[in-house]
Amino acid sequence: MRRTLASPALMALATIFAAFFIFDTTAWAQEQPTAPLSLKPARAPERRAAEPRAAETRAAETRVVETRAPEPRSASDELAIKARMNQWTVGLAAGLPDGGFVRFASEMARTMDDGDNMRLIPMVTRGTTSNIADLLYLRGVDVAITYADAFDFYAKQAGLSNINDRIRYVLRFFISDVHIYARDDIKTLQDLKGQKVAVGTAGVAAAHTGPLIFRRLGIDIEPVAVGGPVALEKLHKGEIAAMVYVASKPGELFSGKKADPGFHFVPVPYTQQFADFYYPTSIKPETYPGLVAPDTAVETIAVPSVLAVYNWKPGSDRADRVNRFVDTLFTNLARLQQPPFHPGWKDLNLEAQVPGWQRYPYVETVLERMKKEADIGLPPAATGSLTQQERFEAFLASQAKAPPSKAEKEELYRSFLEWSRKRQK
Repeated sequence: MRRTLASPALMALATIFAAFFIFDTTAWAQEQPTAPLSLKPARAPERRAAEPRAAETRAAETRVVETRAPEPRSASDELAIKARMNQWTVGLAAGLPDGGFVRFASEMARTMDDGDNMRLIPMVTRGTTSNIADLLYLRGVDVAITYADAFDFYAKQAGLSNINDRIRYVLRFFISDVHIYARDDIKTLQDLKGQKVAVGTAGVAAAHTGPLIFRRLGIDIEPVAVGGPVALEKLHKGEIAAMVYVASKPGELFSGKKADPGFHFVPVPYTQQFADFYYPTSIKPETYPGLVAPDTAVETIAVPSVLAVYNWKPGSDRADRVNRFVDTLFTNLARLQQPPFHPGWKDLNLEAQVPGWQRYPYVETVLERMKKEADIGLPPAATGSLTQQERFEAFLASQAKAPPSKAEKEELYRSFLEWSRKRQK
């Protein structure tokens, strides 16, 4: 085999290339870190110069973190915070989540919030009647919203004869009318004896007031625990004979409803059986034009809603808390009577009484103070309601015949409020 020897020039070139390769790889190996290889890009060559600045930055950040770190609180500090947050905190039993009382309670809480000086906590509860039990027994509850006739259950059925001493009212809220809607063949309440009557679900006003009305009149009905649109549908299907609906008029269920042939409102006469908690009133055509014939009215009764408090012993911590609640509420009433709050705040009559209830004594003290402030020209705490009441008294004085009873005076006051609203539009 013929062999070809490399020329001296080629041999020299190979020697130079080998020497260069060995030198380059050795230098590269010397520059690599001892840490395992990473997929991150290599740092720029000037990184060593930046390292002192980075170290300074990390040290500064460490100092900031150390400065912001809270110091551990002692047991005495925790107790002081707990005492401060609870000292003027008041729990309010409001009602069902979809009930009207919850909105009133929420608006009070928003308006009355004064940091550690007053904090009102509204509570969603099992309903208006059970709010009385919460006020009596539930820890942390000092205020509740309920209906006046809730006393009937606790005084007569639960046997609490001293309930009038234990619970008092601060304000009478809006008045709710009793609507009994039935087939046309039901002319009187007596016609519902033995019939199925929808009285609303547990916790709503109708579930208490409805059966109470029939029980007082000695009429045995078969109560059905449905209410609202469901009850109205069952009535139209013939599954029930009537339904009870308790709401301030115009009630949402019947408001704007067109003529409903075959059905009507059944009268609820105001008799001696209802003299304790109720007012006489009527359902008029202007309230429900499609359901009440012109120039007629359907007699019925109304039950007032009540802002109630527990009547703690004067001078006690809980009594001081309730007193501050009363002060804060009355101070903010004028604000609550402005938009965007519920229009029902404008209808408050501060001096209105609640049948069957006694007023919380400190309220009278606050009202007297407000009147004196108004008399000497100081800014009163709730000028809106007091001025409205004064206008109403003047309105009464202008009438040819004064109302013969408190019940008729209350009905006239409601008419006056309606008249005032129309004039403001």
